[in-house]
Amino acid sequence: MNWKIWLLIGCLLAALLIIFPLTFSSGVKIASVAFNSSAAESGLRAGQIITSVDSNSVKSVEDYNQIISKFPLEEKTKLIIGTNEGEFVLFSETAPDITVSDVAYTRIKTGLDLSGGARALVKPEIPVSQTEIQDLIAITSNRLNEFGIIDVSVRAISDLSGENYMLVEIAGSTPAELEQLIGQQGKFEAKIGNETVFIGGEQDITYVARTGDQAGIYSCGLGQDGSQFCSFRFAISLSEAAASRHSTITCQLGYDATNPQYLEKKLDLYLDDKLIDSLFIGRDLKCSKTTQIQISGSGQGVTREAAYDSALANMKKLQTVLITGSLPYKLEIVKIDSISPTLGKEFTENLFLLGVIVFAIVSLIIFIRYRKIKLTLAVILTMFSEAFLTLAVAALLKWNLDAPSIAGIIAGIGTGVNDQIVIIDEALHDVKRSLKERIKSAFFIILGAFFTIIAAMLPLFWAGAGMLKGFAFTTIIGVTIGILITRPAFAEIIKNILKE
Repeated sequence: MNWKIWLLIGCLLAALLIIFPLTFSSGVKIASVAFNSSAAESGLRAGQIITSVDSNSVKSVEDYNQIISKFPLEEKTKLIIGTNEGEFVLFSETAPDITVSDVAYTRIKTGLDLSGGARALVKPEIPVSQTEIQDLIAITSNRLNEFGIIDVSVRAISDLSGENYMLVEIAGSTPAELEQLIGQQGKFEAKIGNETVFIGGEQDITYVARTGDQAGIYSCGLGQDGSQFCSFRFAISLSEAAASRHSTITCQLGYDATNPQYLEKKLDLYLDDKLIDSLFIGRDLKCSKTTQIQISGSGQGVTREAAYDSALANMKKLQTVLITGSLPYKLEIVKIDSISPTLGKEFTENLFLLGVIVFAIVSLIIFIRYRKIKLTLAVILTMFSEAFLTLAVAALLKWNLDAPSIAGIIAGIGTGVNDQIVIIDEALHDVKRSLKERIKSAFFIILGAFFTIIAAMLPLFWAGAGMLKGFAFTTIIGVTIGILITRPAFAEIIKNILKE
């Protein structure tokens, strides 16, 4: 076989490994864990695979829902949740405050159109630059994660006029929930009792250490419950006004009876009036007007590595909240959509059925046109190859496939079939020229069509505030794969068939 055919085979094998992982896990995947819930405190984290609940095997979302359907109960009950990272024990009268989903057996990610959720197109009330919109995205992403949201995507997009927007997508959310989350500007406060010491942002916080000697993980060890823990600390600097408030409030406090190295009250951190953390105040800070404060905390995990990652994530979260505080701009919701997961499932099933019908019709037409089963099979295999390779590229780039993206794959396949017909027609006609010259002539036509499609897709990549980006992206990927891999291999296959 020609090297071009071997290249296609090699790419298909690589695509197989990219799309399908070598290991498979049985159970349900934790999609999100509510912040400050008993589930979070026990060590459950997003991404873990639940394999059992109270020794009952869990293989699907239906199994999990059936097992926990006994909640709520009248009194706290011990619940043992087995995961791929070990067992976690909860004591609660209500079901674990987590969301679960079936384990994905491929690396292909689907967007909200297929998995369900909410999407909002928002913009600041005042015009902002690309740098400012990126800062807003970083703040919004961290703020949404404070509410326990894991499967969230926040990205910058712009329309052809150059106006900058922010696209917020949350799987499993509703438009009302999403509107509530992003419709408020946000407020960060640090309190001792009911008195505010400082608020987030530049007004009260002049510096937050993020790296170097003043910030990091400084110790790890084994907790009393047998789990691993790691502690972090970082320095912050307060304004003179905030330091004065801290001095006045702490002067009124006594010492903790059980831990005399600390004051009797903690420094409570609130985001939008929701408690996100409580920190001990060292006794040496009583009546102190110092602007330098050391903030510490910890993270837990089944393994040392998991505890380290948890502590690092908690530290970064606190640092970001202290730096940003409120969102810098009020946001205007331009458009908000809701996608039902049921509709997404029906859409996927109908799309698959439509794809099979289209493949059958195209194959029948080609067979009637050329009356050769080998030519028909070559076209069919090439169509499948182009779709499979496009999906592999999307999985490799972790691109979420939504309805426009799938439409782009279909458009790429259609372009591929057209190019294959051009190659067959050129190869079968004008026999006065050599087969090599006829194939070369076909590729001249195909290259012209390729550059025309690329030129047409590039504006769509930015048009409509980026809403057509998925269609343009997968179309470009599909036709590029065709021109570089599948078309040359198809031409060699046609040569071999005609030589017979």
